Amino acid sequence: MTQNLARVAVFISGSGTDLQSLIDASRDGRLSAEIAWVVSSKEEAYGLVRAGNAGIESAVFKMKEFESAQIAGEFLVRNLRDRKIDYVVMAGYLKMMPVEVLRAYPDRVVNIHPALLPKYGGKGMYGRKVHEAVIASGDKQSGPTVHLADEVYDHGKILEQRSVPVLPEDTPDTLAARVLEVEHELYPIALNKLIRGEYRL
Repeated sequence: MTQNLARVAVFISGSGTDLQSLIDASRDGRLSAEIAWVVSSKEEAYGLVRAGNAGIESAVFKMKEFESAQIAGEFLVRNLRDRKIDYVVMAGYLKMMPVEVLRAYPDRVVNIHPALLPKYGGKGMYGRKVHEAVIASGDKQSGPTVHLADEVYDHGKILEQRSVPVLPEDTPDTLAARVLEVEHELYPIALNKLIRGEYRL
């Protein structure tokens, strides 16, 4: 890796398909970054296997294993700084990012959400639940949103959105699959633009 690449930590909780899209974009030059560390909230997350297959250092981080949320957050910040991380990326990470990390990395903590925010966001709105809500609403459009993370779930400045049609025959699973395909395209683009300073923050 060359010296001018940003160093990115990716936080996951599950299968890690968004992580894989970022790894692939990094490897083929579409993303001006090196995926330097992968952190999972679950030891069984398949994203950890993806990290291992790519030769990326990984770790499992659980808030409940620390005496307090503040101590946990400070531990994360130390580890991010030890690895000279420039950007923190949430890719299917189902936990709230500790406030200590948000404050240590202002405008450099990013999340992707599988719906067009500000609709269908907030605590408890993740995965299949989001797509169920979209279909139940009768909305004709859904799609992923990339945004800066702050101290509120699915809040923060929106960087990119891309629309995906909701078809009359859609189930939550078929809609999820179509949105996920677009997530894989959009996330590397948005992260690359953030790293290159192309957003007005």
